[in-house]
Order: sequence, then structure tokens, then C-alpha cells
Amino acid sequence: MNLVNVEGLSVRYGARTVLSHVSLGVAKGEIVTIVGPNGSGKTSLLRAIIGAVKPAQGKVSRGADVKIGYVPQKLHIDETLPMTVTRFLNLPHSVTAQDIEAALTQAGVPNLSKSQLSQLSGGQFQRVLLARALIGNPDLLLLDEATQGLDQRGSASFYQQIEAVRQETGCAVLMISHELHVVMSASDRVICLNGHVCCEGTPAVVASAPEYRALFGTGTRGALALYQHDHDHNHDHAEAAE
Repeated sequence: MNLVNVEGLSVRYGARTVLSHVSLGVAKGEIVTIVGPNGSGKTSLLRAIIGAVKPAQGKVSRGADVKIGYVPQKLHIDETLPMTVTRFLNLPHSVTAQDIEAALTQAGVPNLSKSQLSQLSGGQFQRVLLARALIGNPDLLLLDEATQGLDQRGSASFYQQIEAVRQETGCAVLMISHELHVVMSASDRVICLNGHVCCEGTPAVVASAPEYRALFGTGTRGALALYQHDHDHNHDHAEAAE
């Protein structure tokens, strides 16, 4: 039984169709990464799943009592506004200090509760957004390019934390990412989106799919090309060893 099912989803903004007949499911405990060019409808898909966008066609359904946590691509906070991390995590509904500490610990920043939001680094702020999504123990975590603006080390650390959260809580993860190491090492399944589902499967399957290569090419700039290179390289070494 999937946590979430998307069936025949189409999304339009005025006369412009951004998603057409998209179907997918996310099962308990799996990490699914969505890749695709700019304007391919990735963010619109996540927004439809959380109910922020109304489908023109199709439907989004979730299992009974399935809870979703969402980490947006960007969140602008007025830097002149005095607000502690604790106060921020209490918006829009109050939560217990115990829940806040538990969420911050899961997000890898256990000592930030009294810090001012305006004094946080980009990486710390993303961890606080992750903590906010983790309050309430979600069954499914949605990440919309949550490491945008972070350097490579910060991105790697953030996604290692996501994997730790998955192992600790058993939650599923559906994320949009252009990070090579994420697609290669953290994903159970990859969905290539360009207004519709072009192809999906394991990273190795998607890397070799003609639909993917038509979008991204076969060079190292393609989000899965490096994975395919390493996969083939290791396979060749294994055969040589035999």
C-alpha cells in the first residue's frame, strides 16, 4: 500500500499546462528523487501532493492517517524581525518544547532552539526548516531542492541527515534534486519529469534510458551520467577480477 498515489494528474496555470497525466506512487520507507529540466513541473507536482495546487485532471490520494512534512525550496524571513528558532517552530500552532528539541536533534542541530533566525547560516536555516517538517513525525517527507544555495559540503551533509532520518524513523522521502551524489547514492528510485513522466526506475535504469539522455545528454553534466560511469566502471572491474 503506497503512502501517496498520484493518478493521471494534470496541472494548468491559465492556458499553460505544466503537468500532463502524471502517475506515480511512493511506498513506505523508500527514497524517490525527481529530476528534470527547469520548468518541467517538479515543484508543481509537490505542491499538488500537499494540496497547494488544485489538479485540472486526475487526483492525489494518500493512505489513511498519512502525515506529510514539507521542506520548501525557499522561505524568505524578514531579517529585521526578532524571532527565535523556538518561536518559528511554534508557528502556526504551538508545539511542546520536547517536540521541538526532538525535531532539532533529528535535523542535526540540537542546540539552536534559542538562536535568532537572522543569525543562522544558510545550512543551519535549512536544518531548521527540516526540523519544522519533522515535527509531528511525518510518514512522508517532501523536499523541494532543499539544498539550493548551499555549497557541496553543506549539501552532502544535509542529505546524509535525510538518510539518517529515514533510517531512524522509517519515513519515506520524495525529493527534487540536481545533486549528483544524492541521485547516485541516496535514491531507491528516480523519476525523470518533463511535464510528464519520461522514465522511471533505479538510477542505473534511468541513466541508460533514451528519454533521459535526450533531455540531459550523456556527459557528466547529466544528473545521472556520473552514476552510470561509476556503475559501468565497477562492473568492468568485477568482471576483470573474475
